Amino acid sequence: MNRFDGKVALVTGAAQGIGRAVCEQLKTEGARVVAVDRSPLVHEMAGEGILTLTADLESYEDCSGVMDAAVEKFGKLDILVNNVGGTIWAKPFEYYDTQQIEAEVRRSLFPTLWCCHAALPHMLKQRSGAIVNVSSIATRGVNRVPYGAAKGGVNALTACLAFEIADRGVRVNATAPGGTEAPPRRIPRNAEKQSNEEKVWYQQIVDQTISSSLMKRYGSIQEQVGAILFLASDDASYITGVTLPVGGGDLG
Repeated sequence: MNRFDGKVALVTGAAQGIGRAVCEQLKTEGARVVAVDRSPLVHEMAGEGILTLTADLESYEDCSGVMDAAVEKFGKLDILVNNVGGTIWAKPFEYYDTQQIEAEVRRSLFPTLWCCHAALPHMLKQRSGAIVNVSSIATRGVNRVPYGAAKGGVNALTACLAFEIADRGVRVNATAPGGTEAPPRRIPRNAEKQSNEEKVWYQQIVDQTISSSLMKRYGSIQEQVGAILFLASDDASYITGVTLPVGGGDLG
């Protein structure tokens, strides 16, 4: 398939996992890709048709800078995939301290909020574009209340922004991944050694995720990529304001 011939796509959280696989598939299907991550691992993908950038997307200035760099390099911005985010700590809510709660929200809401805001001038000017936000079914789950609250914000952002700009040619959707099998992260979100108690709390997340899935399993990275790229493509031209659960029947 060449669904993305002539398209320019920017993907955040692109160095590993789902984000990297999205970049690779976009390139395979004809897109010119801007891959953004705060880790220098993202530069492993650099090559013809792929611009790699490091940025701290918890900062609005960095978000604005990468959008401008994409347009300067390729002349336009057609697709934005907001993939930055992820649970830093996993534990019952009463065990989070206030700094950890703020850190979870900064990680899993603000990069998406800022990137949507920074991309809009470019997309509205050309009166076309597709934004896909990567949310989570953890909006209904155990031991990740701050993360779930942040992703609930992503869902609300998706619906409200889509409502606001649908008549200006830009679609906004989201996927809500469930549990996803992936190789160990080369740079972990939390480098602290897990205590035995924390291991128990994390296992509770795994057990609840599988139990809530009608298919009783984790998904694959490619199953997540397929949903993201469907919403980014013209195949979804009459879809906006939707958060699509991709969790084996768990609706989040």
